[in-house]
Amino acid sequence: MFPLLLYSHLPVGAPPPALVAMVNIYVLVTSVSPLISFLHDISVVTTNQEPRGQVVKLRDFLLQQMGPDISQDALVQVKRVTGEVLQAALSTNQKKENLNRCVLCYQLMTFTLQFSGSVSPVVVQVDPDLQFSALSDDTFDRQITKDLILEDMLHFLLPSETHLSSDTQRQYGGCRGTHGVCLSEEEFVLLLQFQQQMKRSSPFQLLYPSTSSSSSSSSSPLTVSDLLIRIARFYEIQKNQGFRADESEELTNQESASSQDDGVCVDPHLRQIYTDPPLTLTPPFSPLVKEYRAEVTFDTVTIRIRPEPVSSVCKVHLDEHRGPRMANYPVGLGNSRISILVTDDTELEPVVMTIYTVHVFRESRPSLPMFGDHVTCSFLQDCGLMIQPDLSCGLQPFTPSQSPLHTCSSGHQPGQWVVPCLSCSDNRTCDWREVAWQPDNCNHPIVERPQLQDCMTDRKVLFIGDSTNRGMMYFLLERVNSSLEDWGKAHDLLVYGNLNSGRTQVSYSYYPQFWLEKKLRPTFRQALLQLIHRSRPLVNSNMTVLVVGGVQWLNTDHLRTVREVLDRESLSDVLVVVKSLGMGFHLPVDGIRSLTLREIQQLYRENTDIISTAKHHGYEVIDTFSITMGRYKEFLQGRCACHFHEVEKIESFSLSENTTVSTNRTRSSRTTPGLGSQSAVLDTDQEVWPKSLSYHVRGPVNQVYSEILLSRLCPRTRN
Repeated sequence: MFPLLLYSHLPVGAPPPALVAMVNIYVLVTSVSPLISFLHDISVVTTNQEPRGQVVKLRDFLLQQMGPDISQDALVQVKRVTGEVLQAALSTNQKKENLNRCVLCYQLMTFTLQFSGSVSPVVVQVDPDLQFSALSDDTFDRQITKDLILEDMLHFLLPSETHLSSDTQRQYGGCRGTHGVCLSEEEFVLLLQFQQQMKRSSPFQLLYPSTSSSSSSSSSPLTVSDLLIRIARFYEIQKNQGFRADESEELTNQESASSQDDGVCVDPHLRQIYTDPPLTLTPPFSPLVKEYRAEVTFDTVTIRIRPEPVSSVCKVHLDEHRGPRMANYPVGLGNSRISILVTDDTELEPVVMTIYTVHVFRESRPSLPMFGDHVTCSFLQDCGLMIQPDLSCGLQPFTPSQSPLHTCSSGHQPGQWVVPCLSCSDNRTCDWREVAWQPDNCNHPIVERPQLQDCMTDRKVLFIGDSTNRGMMYFLLERVNSSLEDWGKAHDLLVYGNLNSGRTQVSYSYYPQFWLEKKLRPTFRQALLQLIHRSRPLVNSNMTVLVVGGVQWLNTDHLRTVREVLDRESLSDVLVVVKSLGMGFHLPVDGIRSLTLREIQQLYRENTDIISTAKHHGYEVIDTFSITMGRYKEFLQGRCACHFHEVEKIESFSLSENTTVSTNRTRSSRTTPGLGSQSAVLDTDQEVWPKSLSYHVRGPVNQVYSEILLSRLCPRTRN
């Protein structure tokens, strides 16, 4: 960093403008002796009205603040004081060394200028590097501005090879050059490079030598500095008269289009895709490549993304044609998809010109397969999200009960997750494929398919709730039928009558319909009544089951409404199962609400009230909050980070007749108690599947609380 230097000169007769600002400008030095430097047109400005740094073209900023006449004087003063600082710095280090000149050496520098009521700024700091500390660090502005300047610099310095033929060297080199100037090869390359830079259309404009500098008289021998000034004057005249040099006609498509099509997006490509954390894209980014893949670790739960278009006329929207320019995305386990739309917004409705797609794969929790001795560990909550501060977090040694476990008498029995590890002090030593939910002093028996089909015969199951409730429904459909042949992200009312060879009916109503205007949304009472009427005839006994709940909308008032509606409809004896609240909305995602830790802790207390109220009404409860609390990072797709299930399409295939995978055999191989992802598998000895197109509900957390639901629907099963 250079020492503090102050330069401030007010032109005579110029009224000082009322401008108070700190301005960072970016200077490219391409030669020290003689001094050659260029000023980039981008600056970072903070003012007394706008303390947050703004990226703006320096000329535009001065024009806006001072008007057309004074702004020209201010720009001249910026170049003058900057050039004086460079010259002063060079004068302090005039060591003469006989070294060959590095033709393509350069230095990018940051000058911090202060305007304080004068058209002439004060240079308060010089950094021998690019600095963007005035810009916010969480919006990519620093990285984007830095990349833009670096790209411009590379195009400016390396447009084509500077090559000297032997004829050119004989004609102009040595002392036989024009005007009697003796030029070394390095000096001639310097002049040729400078001429090409002056001809080129670029955001870098000449800072030093100034065209107003004096050169040697015509009678004196010309120096290299004199030739630089003359070249600069020649191209300044060309520019002022509106002429272009030959090479300046070789504009990019974007530049030529911008000059011909004012305000129209004619080059709908991205210049770069910025992400935090940085993603390694495959293939490497290119404006012409439209589809990419990237992988992130298990602990990466959000990605902030901001694409930058080649042309500022084109606009970028994420996901849909009116989506944000920049967004924070939750990254579920497995595959996530981010769509980037480059649009022309000059029309009333944005026109999508190009679509880029980034497929992000998030790895599962790192797992160490078991070998040798291991211990069983347990956990209820993650130390990264302490929902119950008075309880321990992370892995703890687990001591299983020595007495035989009896069948749980409720679906909300307190419990914990158990997992085999080499050490409970290091979760990297665990086999997370074997993690299971273990209720305290009891277990939830797995309902095998023959008993499940028998139990569900002549029953009707009504689901009302959001997508998390729908995930339990689709799990039930697949377990009863051995395959799932009908699936969709339904947001209305559905009725399934083809289950269990037509012996079971399942219906579903989505609630709440949050996308509708508030005055148009059906109330919970209206949605429940509609579901009941569409599902009739219904029997007033436990042969009719109502499953109600969702991620976070349910409260005790809804349960009182359930009681009132069932009494009114003469269905007071049906079996009601309440799916309690669950984890979700805990990530800072743009466009949706985000809960603080304190709000999540309050949600836990509300969940306790819901369980108490449900028990008071005689309802069954599946406590999904306790189950999801410790595995909140294991959500799947969805912006709410609340989905612990996902429905995937599976290929058609057939299993051989002697292929049998029984539930009992799978359970006997487990080394941990409780319900886990391997607790229930397809009973392929019962029937070959799938028959044609079918789907599978995946997600081990959803599987656990869905199996608890089945155990409560069918409490008496064969061992």
